[in-house]
Amino acid sequence: MKYEELLKIFEIGDGCDETYFYFKTDPKEIEHYIGYKPEYEKAYWAGYCDIEDGCEFETAKEMFEAPIYNGKSIKDRWNEIVLCTIGGCPLEDYEKRM
Repeated sequence: MKYEELLKIFEIGDGCDETYFYFKTDPKEIEHYIGYKPEYEKAYWAGYCDIEDGCEFETAKEMFEAPIYNGKSIKDRWNEIVLCTIGGCPLEDYEKRM
């Protein structure tokens, strides 16, 4: 999946809560979670990042460009990301639905 495709999924906000990934350059597979909860003012959230207890954002783009992973963003580190699930659905299954 391309960066722009995942960003678009989050901008649409349909079925993307509880999205899980890790960075293949990390010494071990450390889980990182991002999601979207439309009922909140800051609907986009990131967990297991540089900010203790995670953080929230107003837009998907803001979340994807925030330097919260060792001082870099999802956008900066895209080539290192191993995307495991989108909205709790394994990536392979999610891509079949598209």
